[in-house]
Amino acid sequence: MTLRLKIHLIVGALMLAFMAAMFGLQLQSMRASVNEEIAAAHRVALQMLNRITWAYAAQGTPALRHYLQGLGRVRAHDILLFDAAGNELYRSPPSPYKQGRDAPQWFQALVAPQTLAQSISFPDGRLELRADASRSVLDAWDELTRLAGVALAALLLANALVYWLVGRTVRPFGHIVQALEGLQAGGFDRPMPPLPPLPGREAHAIGEAYNRMLEQLRHHLETERRADRAEAQLADSRELTRWIDQHVEAERRLIARELHDELGQSVTAMRSLALGIARRTQTGDAPSAQAAQTIADEASRLYDAMHGIIPRLTPLVLDHFGLVDALGDLASRTRRAHPDLQLTLHTDLGERPVDAEMTLALYRAAQEGLTNALRHGEATQVRIDLVARATPVEQVELCVTDNGHGPPAEPRSTRGHHGLAWLGERAQSLGGSLNLEPVPPRGARLRLRLPMPSSAPPIEPGDPMR
Repeated sequence: MTLRLKIHLIVGALMLAFMAAMFGLQLQSMRASVNEEIAAAHRVALQMLNRITWAYAAQGTPALRHYLQGLGRVRAHDILLFDAAGNELYRSPPSPYKQGRDAPQWFQALVAPQTLAQSISFPDGRLELRADASRSVLDAWDELTRLAGVALAALLLANALVYWLVGRTVRPFGHIVQALEGLQAGGFDRPMPPLPPLPGREAHAIGEAYNRMLEQLRHHLETERRADRAEAQLADSRELTRWIDQHVEAERRLIARELHDELGQSVTAMRSLALGIARRTQTGDAPSAQAAQTIADEASRLYDAMHGIIPRLTPLVLDHFGLVDALGDLASRTRRAHPDLQLTLHTDLGERPVDAEMTLALYRAAQEGLTNALRHGEATQVRIDLVARATPVEQVELCVTDNGHGPPAEPRSTRGHHGLAWLGERAQSLGGSLNLEPVPPRGARLRLRLPMPSSAPPIEPGDPMR
């Protein structure tokens, strides 16, 4: 049922109830009017006939009957004359007023008063006066019929006017419903025009609210689309970054192996040859011996420098001996490079398997944490903890804690400090997290958490990382 029809039915029902109440009051008024009219006419007729009857009764019953025949009816009353034996001698003629018509019985029962009858007795007979309210009731019925016709016409006209006015009033709501149905039918995928200014204060307010809602929905949808595109681009970028990291690590490993196998052997051969020349020419050609010794010393320094570069390129010990030994090698080299540094290493992985990508990420995190602690934090004490935890989920956690300056209190430019960002991206790609947090009263802690793979084969010493 539409709103227009509901309002129309409510207004129509109220009008019918009002008209029913008015008709009830009108019926009461008509009944009181008929009662008053009949009672007044009865008193007048009774007083007149009471005097006249005794005057003519003295002359005899025929004289009274003759008078009554000339008199006819007296104001809606029937007059009957009876002799001493009770025989009817005279009855007044019926009223010619609206002759042949009567009001319905149910209306007469509602409006007509109780029957009034009076008898006047005299020596030769009896005169009876009976009130007849049928004409008054018929007048009331005609008046009620006329009022009912006028009321019905007014009701139909008022209902038609109300229906038209309500339809005009609720017409703006149809535009609102149509717009909402358009949205429900998939209007988000196509541009929806805003609602025009609608007539009526309520409709105008609803239309303005709809337009604001539509604008906000468009803004949110556009934001969501941009977020989806950004997320897709970020996923692609992470995948590309991961692919680049894998290839960079592969190239680093290839370069490190070339340095270790090819260049290392060549430098070792150069040093051996130079030492041999120096020994053979030591007695006969001192300058040549000195030059050969210089070449041997430089070759030795080149060999040491090369072996210092190789771990920074890729930890070959990680491929051959595993993560724990690689971290031990990193700690040993750091202690040799920084004799004043107090470096502690604690590892507890148990028998839990760690795959190749996780192993490399954990090692790079330890490298980055040490570099930041020494280069930026100027730390004198560093602790590296590598443990496997079973709660709340099975994961591996690496913590590098130092007593340096700590992380900056305010964000600063990351130009030249992309190591942590790179580690964060790698941690996210592996489903983990990376955090750098202050350690009271002084220091910083780099914490890397990586979820343990469900069925990853353990990294055996000597297995190359893919």
